[in-house]
Amino acid sequence: MNFLRTSLMVTLIGVSSLMAKPTIAILATGGTIAGSGTSELKSSYSAGAVTVDKLLAAVPAINDMATIKGEQISSIGSQEMNNQVWLKLAKRVNELLAQPDIDGVVITHGTDTVEETSYFLDLTVKSKKPVVFVAAMRSSTSMSADGPMNLFNAVNVAINKETTGKGVVVVMNDEIHSAREVTKVNTSSVNAFASPNSGKIGTVYYGNVEYYMQPTRKHTVASEFDVSKLEDLPRVDIVYAHPNDTDVMVKAAVSAGAKAIVHAGMGNGNPFPLTQDALADAVKKGVVVARSSRVGSGSTTLEGEVDDAKYGFITTTTLNPQKARVLLMLGLTKTSDKKALQKMFLEY
Repeated sequence: MNFLRTSLMVTLIGVSSLMAKPTIAILATGGTIAGSGTSELKSSYSAGAVTVDKLLAAVPAINDMATIKGEQISSIGSQEMNNQVWLKLAKRVNELLAQPDIDGVVITHGTDTVEETSYFLDLTVKSKKPVVFVAAMRSSTSMSADGPMNLFNAVNVAINKETTGKGVVVVMNDEIHSAREVTKVNTSSVNAFASPNSGKIGTVYYGNVEYYMQPTRKHTVASEFDVSKLEDLPRVDIVYAHPNDTDVMVKAAVSAGAKAIVHAGMGNGNPFPLTQDALADAVKKGVVVARSSRVGSGSTTLEGEVDDAKYGFITTTTLNPQKARVLLMLGLTKTSDKKALQKMFLEY
């Protein structure tokens, strides 16, 4: 009799364990998803005005899927994103994911810079657990706001076992994108994000998750970057190329103390001749110069029209200028050696 009672108790405990909901931490940073306007039919709004509690209350169904813990990290439009919020966010995510009772993290963010923040965490999070960024193109008070469904889908992605080990992902408009590859391609459409060089890695339709691909570049637990003791990041500026360009912006960046410059060049990362000379002078002064492209897709290759070895430049491969800046900032916390930095662009 005692044996039967014990067996029944073990069975019940096992069933209870199987039925336990995962715990997801939702960290809010602001953005359009937390925006509030005076009319549902006007595009004007204040970003970051809605608190995390109100965001979660708008999607009660997520409580049926997971135990939700909300936390406010910042309340800003993502055009205000800065090094301090990046470091605070990365450190907090690492703290949470180190806890055995936290199964994943969802981060609500503005669309303007979500591609950079997500990539920063892709390089600095030290866990295989899911980290999912989510945003919206319409404020919470807009007619047919896209934030609630995006958040619902993001939580479903975070609790999906297949998300484990994929690095940081971004969920928007029923699509799942790798943080390294995703970029904003439209200023106002809800279909505003794409991964031009690789395509999306999966879809999530009313919470149903399906993956097609696995990111292959180094990320998260394979990354060498550690921000746990950092209070700031090296200054890296982006200089945008155009016909009839000058040396003014390059000289200004050097004068302002930039440790590196990402040059968003024409075509395959090509600079205007006067700008190229200024970039070469910057290298002689100890500034790292990385050639990228303003094109939006494709790879900026070594030794094309530009003699990189002659000028001391490195290239950013398939990273666009804004993502190249993120990797370069973190790379400079480890080394200023150009060969080592070039290797990072080939691996991350």
